[in-house]
Amino acid sequence: MPHADVLSLPHVRRIAAVVLTVAALLAVATTAFAADGTSGGATAGTQVTAKKVTTKQIQKALGIKADGVMGPKTRRALKRFQKAHGLKADGVAGPATLRALGLAGTTRNASLNSVPDTDAEVAAVLAEIAECESGGDPTAVSPSGAYRGKYQFSQATWESLGGSGDPAEADEHVQDVYAAGLYRQRGLAPWPACSQQVRA
Repeated sequence: MPHADVLSLPHVRRIAAVVLTVAALLAVATTAFAADGTSGGATAGTQVTAKKVTTKQIQKALGIKADGVMGPKTRRALKRFQKAHGLKADGVAGPATLRALGLAGTTRNASLNSVPDTDAEVAAVLAEIAECESGGDPTAVSPSGAYRGKYQFSQATWESLGGSGDPAEADEHVQDVYAAGLYRQRGLAPWPACSQQVRA
């Protein structure tokens, strides 16, 4: 019997780990957000309750070692899982990927019904936000130094999303994941200076 169409158990475990890790990052990213409206950067404030999925849960669902680290192996496993299940293979544990893994997604703010649902739509809006805020540079720092990274996070927002250290020194993928969670919960509100230039 040919084995070409059958995923090996370690392979599936690795994919599950990636999904769990990304979901954990998204869950953390959706727990506390708000905008102060005084600048173009994202700022922290209002808390939103969401069901959290940990990186370890994603890794276990993928069938890979559950070390709780969203590293390259976990992202590769996520992409393989997504390809095998007919999902967009972007290495991000979005709602469709979490459903396919049998994991609960995050709670969506009902007042944001106009926010795009698909990963592709969110990615397109985030690309516009990043271009407006930082020219797409993940190491960008505002002239005042208050807003940092690709999406010009304030330090308070960055920490509320689960980030540590300087957002401008964080991996670009981590910035993307946190920004996606922020956008899904708050729409364009955290980026008031760019909201008129970005199509939502």
